Amino acid sequence: MSIHSAEVAWHRHDAKFTDNRYSRLHKWTFDGGMVVPGSSSPHVVRVPLSDPSAVDPEEAYVASLSSCHMLWFLSLAARDGYVVDSYVDAAEGMMADGWIGVVTLKPMVAFSGEKAPTDAELERLHHEAHGECFLARSVKSEIRVEGSWRF
Repeated sequence: MSIHSAEVAWHRHDAKFTDNRYSRLHKWTFDGGMVVPGSSSPHVVRVPLSDPSAVDPEEAYVASLSSCHMLWFLSLAARDGYVVDSYVDAAEGMMADGWIGVVTLKPMVAFSGEKAPTDAELERLHHEAHGECFLARSVKSEIRVEGSWRF
């Protein structure tokens, strides 16, 4: 068993608060010391009460699923003897009816070396990465992997 933690901190400062016109800007501090600015999405709370330059929870959700999938994919590719030079994913989450029901991963992977995976092997690696990802197994959103897998 392992525990993963993050501190989320927000302060009102001089905003009235009860008029619902307070800043949604806050910070996330992770156990390694990294501090990331957080905010509500400007799709949910208008600017300037939200900060579009900060990470919103919906973006973080999509990024977490993409990151987890990528890390498993890299591990599995290394296990199978493939050399991955880069992995870029332009992941998207679709929010409808108040929840992110579909997250679409669009990984593009560059390989080098003598051994290159076939399309079927790439599909197997992505399928296996999805099955191993702790976060994918923890959510009810549908997670799709599509697009070009090599460049």
